[in-house]
Amino acid sequence: MKVRIKFKKYGVMRFIGHLDIMRFFQKAIRRSGIDICYSSGFSPHQIMSFAAPLGVGYCSEGEYFDIEINSHSGTKDFVNKLNQSMVPGIEIVSAKLLPDGAKNAMASVAAAKYRITYKNPSEYAVDFSDWIMPYLSQDTIMITKQTKKSERTIDIKPNIYELSFEDGILNMMVDASSSGNIKPITVFESLCKFAKVSCEPLQIQITRVDTYLNAGSPESPVFKPLEEAGDDF
Repeated sequence: MKVRIKFKKYGVMRFIGHLDIMRFFQKAIRRSGIDICYSSGFSPHQIMSFAAPLGVGYCSEGEYFDIEINSHSGTKDFVNKLNQSMVPGIEIVSAKLLPDGAKNAMASVAAAKYRITYKNPSEYAVDFSDWIMPYLSQDTIMITKQTKKSERTIDIKPNIYELSFEDGILNMMVDASSSGNIKPITVFESLCKFAKVSCEPLQIQITRVDTYLNAGSPESPVFKPLEEAGDDF
């Protein structure tokens, strides 16, 4: 049986990197007594698959990973057992049993929604209200993307699904798939450049609101949170 687990990450835990989060959950699952499946072979390991990695320093209200289990005693008991093994800054939100043949968490990711706020609004905040429409009305939104070996110029407009500004909060939904992943800080910096305002990455807090799969088609996407791929058990 494959189970998809949704969790929050906040507080000091936002500074813990992806690999350490994976190791934390491996130990937490052992402590919780969850009947997880292990791989075969000389060095068996827990069968676990995480969705899109979260940038260090980001908070999240919608992180996901899948595990395979041999048995369970129901959704409520499963979530309670895991939460008893968590630390401040990590909270299990839900657990869903996935149907047979469902894609794993990493392969399912199509988009992610983010919320950007200023840590010190009185000193650094920028009002983007009048800039969102003209920014999105451009024929293209070109940025220079740095890779390990080189840099290339790409158009990120097709990868921005939603962008709005309300009550001092910049909200966006962007492509988070393996083929078209766009970082929220990239959109923020591009918008600041377009509005000709100072970009202060250290003065903002980025929160991933949720991670989404595409229940539609590439041409007509229908985005749903990853947890909606399964049901309570």
